[in-house]
Amino acid sequence: VFDHECNKTVDVREIGTIVRSLGCCPSEADLHDILAEVEGEEPTGYIRLEKFLPMMTKVLLERRYRPIPEDVLLQAFEFCIQKLISYCYFCPLAGEPFTQEEMEEMLSAAVDPESNTIRYKDYISVMVVDEN
Repeated sequence: VFDHECNKTVDVREIGTIVRSLGCCPSEADLHDILAEVEGEEPTGYIRLEKFLPMMTKVLLERRYRPIPEDVLLQAFEFCIQKLISYCYFCPLAGEPFTQEEMEEMLSAAVDPESNTIRYKDYISVMVVDEN
């Protein structure tokens, strides 16, 4: 899919997409480490399959770069929403506090219109990678 030239190479810019498509969630620093490992001493802008495959096999077998558990993401999301709301009311970004109308507009994308609540789990499920 990523070997557009059919020569067993991929562009280094696609490594993040490839690694993430395999169920891993590396940070940008992790991706730089991966690239350093498979590019060798003379970067060409392309990664060869024979170098990438053994490294990625090892990553998958060691279960490196696993996604953050759902309960941790849920707690982080709840915390961020609470902080956002209190910050916007009490520490204005543009010199004056947001109005109630502005706050409602800003959060409308996250609010379920039927229950008028933020369904954290709906958004967490979108961000969570299913390991099964």
